[in-house]
Amino acid sequence: MCGITGYTHRTPAVSPSAIKEATDCLIHRGPDQQGTYESGHVSLGAVRLKIIDLCGGSQPFFSDDRKTVLVYNGEIYNYRELRKELESLGHTFSTKSDTEVLSKAFVQWDTDCFPRLRGMFAAAFWQEDPRRLVLVRDRVGIKPLFVCRSGDDIYFASELKSILIHPEIPRRLDRTALRYYLALNYVPGPHSLLEGIQKLRPGSFLEWKDGRVREEQYWKLPHKQSENWAMPDAERALDELLTQSVSEHLLSDVPLGIWLSGGIDSSAILHYAAQERSRRLHTFSITFRGRTFDETPYIHQLVEKYQTDHYELDVNPTLDLPSAIEEMTYYADEPLADAGAVPIWYLSKLSRQHATVALSGEGADELFGGYVTYQADNLAGYLRLLPKAARRSLLTAMRSWPVSDEKISFEYKLKRFLEGSLLSPDEAHTFWNGAFSRTHQEDLLLQTNRSSVEDLFDRDMPEPGPDGSLNRYLSFDQKYYLTDDLLQKVDRMSMAHSLEVRPPYLDHRIIEFASTLPNRFKVNGRTLKVILKQLMKPKLPASVIARPKTGLDIPTHDWLRGPLRPFLEDTLHPEAVKRSGLFRPEAIERIKRDHMQRRANFGYQLWGLMILFLWMKHWNIQTSSELSLPLGAQESVSSQTRS
Repeated sequence: MCGITGYTHRTPAVSPSAIKEATDCLIHRGPDQQGTYESGHVSLGAVRLKIIDLCGGSQPFFSDDRKTVLVYNGEIYNYRELRKELESLGHTFSTKSDTEVLSKAFVQWDTDCFPRLRGMFAAAFWQEDPRRLVLVRDRVGIKPLFVCRSGDDIYFASELKSILIHPEIPRRLDRTALRYYLALNYVPGPHSLLEGIQKLRPGSFLEWKDGRVREEQYWKLPHKQSENWAMPDAERALDELLTQSVSEHLLSDVPLGIWLSGGIDSSAILHYAAQERSRRLHTFSITFRGRTFDETPYIHQLVEKYQTDHYELDVNPTLDLPSAIEEMTYYADEPLADAGAVPIWYLSKLSRQHATVALSGEGADELFGGYVTYQADNLAGYLRLLPKAARRSLLTAMRSWPVSDEKISFEYKLKRFLEGSLLSPDEAHTFWNGAFSRTHQEDLLLQTNRSSVEDLFDRDMPEPGPDGSLNRYLSFDQKYYLTDDLLQKVDRMSMAHSLEVRPPYLDHRIIEFASTLPNRFKVNGRTLKVILKQLMKPKLPASVIARPKTGLDIPTHDWLRGPLRPFLEDTLHPEAVKRSGLFRPEAIERIKRDHMQRRANFGYQLWGLMILFLWMKHWNIQTSSELSLPLGAQESVSSQTRS
């Protein structure tokens, strides 16, 4: 695992020391080795966390003829297969690293090598003679890559902070991205919260050639549903895929462990890892002792069953939460409105004391239908048969119910469900798990625009079918929520502690398999993740299979009324809100007051606003719409081509 950064200098205005500064600010991603490369036309930097071949694979990595330079972040799990193929084509190797395999694969097949790769990666290849830079990102965006055009030059990095060290790059808030952030609690790609900086799309590569840019997709999320599956055959296929994927993800020359929540997703990963490894595994967990959503009993059942060396940490208000949140703001790049970042921060810190690599269960919910929002999508269709006036009256009556301090109480879900039923089906799906509806944003923002989350439902997403919209909303969550919330959260929080986290469910063969399954194999009535539960029923304790999903999150509503209230009040002080020029101070004060007086639970909304203001303050983000961008700074990476 590494971090990469670089920029071209067709227009030589960059300080000679800039590449070292840009590389140094990524050192948490790769404390084991750092290196830079500079020529008359490009500067590249890399930091390395050594996982495979601890003696070889230092970066930047040069091809045998030194005409191609590589900086690379990630792991290629099928590198041994590719190495054998390349050796048969006449290539020789001086290291045992996947870095050298990736370099030679590019030399052999150029961009056609990307569909051959299995793994998580972001990489940059430089060829001096044609003045050509190629950037690539893995299929689902497990590894991040930001890109910025400035005139004829291009800047890239694993993290925004490495681009922001350049004084010529403006730090101006993107208001369209802000609308998305307020709606979703994350920023969907290719947008970032900064004008002129984008995320390279997952499954894509970008080629810069002496000032000309083109972007191309080499893989797309598949939609090839089939009704021909029988459940026993599908179970066998998934069993084989998980066995193979977990086996490959266990490849490591350094200590490795499993993130264990006590839910079916991480428990299944532990099961397949234990089958593959004869020696005891490390497991790591976060607990919430004394809370109804604490998963400790299930975790301990699994630890006992698989006889792991187990480590756990209880997350509670006695920890120095404000200091952790301040640190998270630096490492997160974009604000992490998902409060699950807090337990991931502490889980990463705990894990790094005993391991350098951890396997996680990310992706199973989005592939196999693990969220109650999918049930809400179906139920809302029936509720919409009632007139809107009747639904509004029902919601008004429900708002008189007392609010609960529980993380996601029945009262909270029911109110949210009724409010979502008043929205269009597409907006409602994002609202179930998001923050502010379009109407709420109009009340909150001083200036608004026409951007809406409904714009994100592009032509690549399947239309609702005779059996409902499940496939459409799984596709949305895979494309956006998984990539730009969950995977970003895990990458930033884990890499802040120099820990590599690998998600075996996101092997593209499993993604492609899941896309073929009929809806009833995923969500069937009140049962979620049907096929995964069927597969794991004989393998895991019955209590783990039967338990409802909890989610790794903090009791946001409660803690913002209690131990985090002073931190919230200071961050969202009316003067700070007024200075931002973005929001109506009275609107935010009303939300805070209603939350503190228990008229409503606005914990998730207030958390997102608090983190946004911390981020803007830390990075000195300009929010004035009157300031103009330097020439060329806002050009779209994905749509502009220079000749």
